[in-house]
This record gives sequence, structure tokens and C-alpha cells, in this order.
Amino acid sequence: MEEKILFILTGGTLESVFKHSRIPAARARVEAHLRKANASGMFEFSRVSLKDSRDLADDDRDGMAAAIKSSDAKKVIITHGTYTMVETAKYLKKRIGREKTVVLTGSFAPLSRPDSDAKFNLGYAVAAAQLLPHGIYICMNGKVFKPENARKNSEKRRFETCPGSSRGKNRDLHD
Repeated sequence: MEEKILFILTGGTLESVFKHSRIPAARARVEAHLRKANASGMFEFSRVSLKDSRDLADDDRDGMAAAIKSSDAKKVIITHGTYTMVETAKYLKKRIGREKTVVLTGSFAPLSRPDSDAKFNLGYAVAAAQLLPHGIYICMNGKVFKPENARKNSEKRRFETCPGSSRGKNRDLHD
């Protein structure tokens, strides 16, 4: 039997209609994408907000934490805007125990665009959620980051390791 993965949908660019829109689409594009990929059987969905991540507040993050804690799923993926993804990951790390694997992912272009990185990031997050040990992670651009080691590089349109946080050859993943 497949282990269930809870998707918490919060909006962000991934679910936006236009590249620079601060208002995500009214319907969940993630669910439709996963159905098309024939991967929908193992997923459960919860919409916590429908916002640009710059508009998220601690109340929204508390809603994410409550959804994680109340679900029996041990694997969780949060689709999130890139602007405050690191902030949310750090916030959740302080509030969620180590009994679940929580992966935050997003995109630099909407899922609806053919040149979007969203499809790759979603697939990578699904694989990472199934393979990583319990903890809080950011999965973007084919890399896994601990929240305290990640930063967004808007110029290069990717996430990368914070300067000064290198510890060994797998510095992104390990504390």
C-alpha cells in the first residue's frame, strides 16, 4: 500500500496565472497536474491560503502547522511562493516535531506556463518527500536544503546555499 502524501497548497507563483501576478489562480493547478501525470492516487490536498508569499502572516503559517499536525500523513509537501519560503520553513521547523517529513517547494514561473520550473520542482519534491528522513526541507532546482542553509537568488532564479553555511560535501542537506 502506498504511503499517503499530504499536499498543503498556499498559492504563490506556482499557482499564479501570470508571472508577476500577486494573486494565485482560484483553482488548484497542482491537483490537475498530478492527475495528468497519473500520480494522483497517493495524494491528499489541503488549501491553507491563496496568497502571494509576501502576503503570508504567522496566522497562515500556524494554519500550515495545524494541518500538518492534524493529518495522519507522515509525508507533507507545501507548495509555497519563493519570496518567504525560507522564512516559513524556519517557522515550521520550530513548531513541527521530527515525526514527519515536510518539503516546501515552489517555482519561479507559474505551473500554467510551458517554460515553468514548477513541474520539475513538484516531481522532485514528491521524490524527496518519499526518500528523506523526517525533518523540514526546501526542495528547489534539483537540490535539497535545510531551512537555515537556504536562500533565494532572484537574479539567477534559483535557490542556493547561504554563504558561510558550508559543512562538508553535502552541506545543503545536513545541519
